Amino acid sequence: MQMTITAKIKINPTSEQIEWLKSTLDAYRTGCNYVSSLVFETKQLAQAKVHKMTYGTLRSVYFLRSQMAQSVMKTVIARYQSLKSNGHDWTKVMFKKPEYDLVWNRDYSLTQGLFSINTLRGRVKVPFETKGMEQYFDGTWSFGTAKLVNKYRKFFLHIPMTKKIPEASEYTINQVVGIDMGMNFVAVSYDSQGKSLFFNGRSIKDKRSNYKHMRKQLQQVGTASARRKLKRIGERENRWMSDINHQVSKALVERYGANTLFVVEDLMGVRQAIERVKIKDRYETVSWAFYQLRQMIEYKALMAGSKVIAVSPRYTSQTCPKCGHTEKANRNRKNHTFCCKTCEYKSNDDRIGAMNLQRKGIEYIAEVTTQV
Repeated sequence: MQMTITAKIKINPTSEQIEWLKSTLDAYRTGCNYVSSLVFETKQLAQAKVHKMTYGTLRSVYFLRSQMAQSVMKTVIARYQSLKSNGHDWTKVMFKKPEYDLVWNRDYSLTQGLFSINTLRGRVKVPFETKGMEQYFDGTWSFGTAKLVNKYRKFFLHIPMTKKIPEASEYTINQVVGIDMGMNFVAVSYDSQGKSLFFNGRSIKDKRSNYKHMRKQLQQVGTASARRKLKRIGERENRWMSDINHQVSKALVERYGANTLFVVEDLMGVRQAIERVKIKDRYETVSWAFYQLRQMIEYKALMAGSKVIAVSPRYTSQTCPKCGHTEKANRNRKNHTFCCKTCEYKSNDDRIGAMNLQRKGIEYIAEVTTQV
């Protein structure tokens, strides 16, 4: 199967190249807003007709090169098509961030270990940093349409990398691991040898509470500088949580290696379920990046020659993995413990969830292999 991930590569332009890149980003963004205004008014999304309406102005007024003008049109049309397909109202799309879409081997390429990027004043060749992403430059990955981004006074290329990777077969699986995700523990695993791995989430939850407190204070201030700081705090928190999820997913996949079936909870609809959580705890719960962690486990497992399936989380923390008795009273949420009312088996409630997920994985393997 084909796997695509987005590699975020920092580039290091010179002072002169920085000015070229900035002017190109500004012109591209201004061009996008010009095209967006016309598309919003006319509701025209056909490439040929948008080209006829805007191409001349993009070239003569905004001084965009031919391929840049084409990219501007495609970027704007794609944004409005996404708006329609997601069922949103027809509203004017505004482009605020300094970004520039680059087509591989047309707007950017790799030449002698440098990225060659098309700008308003011609090509610039800039060095770049990989920092742990060296594997994506070994020649086995194909590059897609990248995005040039200017953030934190630095320049990045966000590049979709695609590679064909053989998917692990159920017939080559040699162990099944259940992974329960939660608040008290970010993740708890349970494997075929009956061993568990715990990733404590208490300190993370406390830090998110601190972020919540800072947000509340800044919102009460309400000034422009407070709003800017709110935005910076949000970005910092997101980067920090992404890093935590990377560490946890990497540790899990490296611990169990190839030919492992990882079983996770299908957390679609988790936001609706969280509406029942107390209001004072809702921010930490809703903002917890469960789905991001699952995605990271999925692609890292795939690259390691393993497989991930998502199953219903229904009753996984209420069912006794020893006798099968299911009862809400089995679980004590306050103390994070589980005690079966029938056989009296006791354990941590998140570990119980991982055990039941692991059992569902075994049932999945048995069902697949008996169908042949």
